Amino acid sequence: MKKEEILKAHSFRRAIKEFETEQKISDEDFEFILEVGRKSPSSFGWEPWKFIVVQNMELREKLMVPSWGAQKQLPSASHFVILLARKGDEMRAGSDYLKYKSQQIDQLPQEIEEMKVGFFKNFMENEFDLTDDRKIFDWACKQVYLPFANMMTAAAQIGIDSCPIEGFDRAKVEEILSKEGILDANRLGVAAMLAFGYRKEDSPFPQSRFPMEEVVEWVR
Repeated sequence: MKKEEILKAHSFRRAIKEFETEQKISDEDFEFILEVGRKSPSSFGWEPWKFIVVQNMELREKLMVPSWGAQKQLPSASHFVILLARKGDEMRAGSDYLKYKSQQIDQLPQEIEEMKVGFFKNFMENEFDLTDDRKIFDWACKQVYLPFANMMTAAAQIGIDSCPIEGFDRAKVEEILSKEGILDANRLGVAAMLAFGYRKEDSPFPQSRFPMEEVVEWVR
């Protein structure tokens, strides 16, 4: 039954363009969605993300100008989330953020912390070529897509709609958030947006995906 319920949720989920403004997600349900995001995995366990829940309608209106992909979602979504990713100086071996995560959050013994950071430094410099600020930020954005997807799936499993959004001018969105005192652009950047709510109407188009044989190749 659980398998059927999970697949049913994935079939239910669509990228909803406009939400029913009179129907709001309960605090309990949205805390559940956020908790699923918080519990998501990340490479090396660094959790290089932060979630900004924008409920202020004046700020949403300001964000509409550079967010061309969220013109209907910003004014209608019950909850609107901006997902941030950490930038280069935050994610380099020896940074204050990685020390804080290792020592205060994970409470790793010193020798384990040093070993982990050493592995990570080698991974960045020699294996994944994370050698400049943009490459590091793009890698951190890839990590953000783990909670990004998990939150949408969790929402669908409890009958809540969502829409993933990349249609925005990153620099202009970051400028707005910085002016509002929400974002320290030296440490974090905008990776993606997520709108949540209840669909205003059903899509007239059926969900379509490539057949399994075109997506999966078995090597036996």
